[in-house]
Amino acid sequence: MKPVGPMDPMGRVGTVGADEGPAFSAPLSAGRGAGWVPPLVLLVMIAVLDWNTTGEFRIISWIVLVPGIAAALCRVAGTVVFAVLSLGTYVFVDGAWPHQYQTGLPDFILVALGGVLAVLACVVRLRGERRMLHMRDVAETTRRTVLRPLPPGWGGLDHAAVYLAADAVARVGGDFYDIQPGPHGTRVLIGDVQGKGLGAVEAAAALLGTFREAAYHEPALAAVAERLEVRMLRHIRYRAAVGRDDGDRFATAVLIGFPRERVPGPGGEVVGEIVVEVVNFGHEPSLIVSSDGVRSLPPGDGLPLGLSELTSGGGGLPSVALVPLGGAETLLLVTDGVTEARDADGTFFPLRERVTDAVTADPRTADPGRLVAFVRDGTLRHSGGRLADDTTVFAVRAADPGSGTSRP
Repeated sequence: MKPVGPMDPMGRVGTVGADEGPAFSAPLSAGRGAGWVPPLVLLVMIAVLDWNTTGEFRIISWIVLVPGIAAALCRVAGTVVFAVLSLGTYVFVDGAWPHQYQTGLPDFILVALGGVLAVLACVVRLRGERRMLHMRDVAETTRRTVLRPLPPGWGGLDHAAVYLAADAVARVGGDFYDIQPGPHGTRVLIGDVQGKGLGAVEAAAALLGTFREAAYHEPALAAVAERLEVRMLRHIRYRAAVGRDDGDRFATAVLIGFPRERVPGPGGEVVGEIVVEVVNFGHEPSLIVSSDGVRSLPPGDGLPLGLSELTSGGGGLPSVALVPLGGAETLLLVTDGVTEARDADGTFFPLRERVTDAVTADPRTADPGRLVAFVRDGTLRHSGGRLADDTTVFAVRAADPGSGTSRP
């Protein structure tokens, strides 16, 4: 997968590229190498100030704050060191005063008890950090299972993608996409499951699993589309049977086939460099972008996945459209997180207008990597970084047939 820039400023998932291993494996406090400095500075300050005060105003008991601060910044061993050091400093400084000015046993007990509580608090904090890191690793693994990394030139396509989760903690939602090469050509799928939460993730995983098998084995794209519809209906029935009915769950999607051989156009002629097959399940309109301008794919004439039974006879599958595609043209596929992104005035993001202006100013913007980065940055700027829905930007283009790999 081509890199499309760093993670967005809201901390959500940015590029989806080659397998990079677990994103989070070290404790959050591992990078706090200087965490011992604040408690040490405070310890010295309290000791020096107490040494230079009058006997009527002693502050040495404030040293109980030192192990508490260490508990928030250091590991357990460091907190124990500061607890012992604070107690020892208290005994030394307090003992240096005349007897009538010493704070004595009550404050000694206070400092000792504060140190013990600080150590216990540090243990609880680190356990919470480890648990949170484990949950983040689970979420990352789930994301990489649902949205698997795609190698460069996979299926003979240049491709780039970015997924921004509206929930920065969950890191995965109902948007999905994939490329599946096979003996009958390369198939591309992008979609958006209605709703949020684990139910949407389960539906996305079910559809992707079916797509990866059907797109490889089925010779006709219409058969792949039918398999996806059947899988969505089965998933809905299963969820209802186990008592987790999500209501009218459905998914919009665009299924695209890049045939191994050229497919004749509607009139029998071969138009352009390639003719792709498109099945649109009520998804956002996709764009075809090139240095010459921007045009739209034909709008879908079918219902979203999971709603075919609403039609008479239950045969509401969309038809397969044939679309000529030049070798330098890029398919830009997005979910409604892009088209429904609003600014402060409530204005939707003008995707086609922005892309048209960008390729007019710089024809190189039509490259998949540049195009995805442009749309991602434009969406975040337009919405002020506040995404109301999961956002996916996916761009594919037929790779240069002479090179055997994707374009650089």
